[in-house]
Amino acid sequence: MIKEAALMTIQITKPEVEALVNEHLQTGGFKDAEDVVYQALQSLPPTTLQPNAPPAKDIDELFAPLRGLNLDFGRNPSTGRPVDL
Repeated sequence: MIKEAALMTIQITKPEVEALVNEHLQTGGFKDAEDVVYQALQSLPPTTLQPNAPPAKDIDELFAPLRGLNLDFGRNPSTGRPVDL
């Protein structure tokens, strides 16, 4: 069974982004705008959200993709319930 690739249309609305893509195209190192985007995405480091990514080394690294969401990862100051010994 042959799977058809889904087509995606990307619209660039910022002139500075279009200028960057055109700069890279003029170097002759890329076939087309799609190749520029592909190479840029390939150069990004893998994220912890990828299924084959190595496990996070600590809790900060694990939750790094959530930074900027204004979440509080502080500890609960509650002492808990009393325990009779």
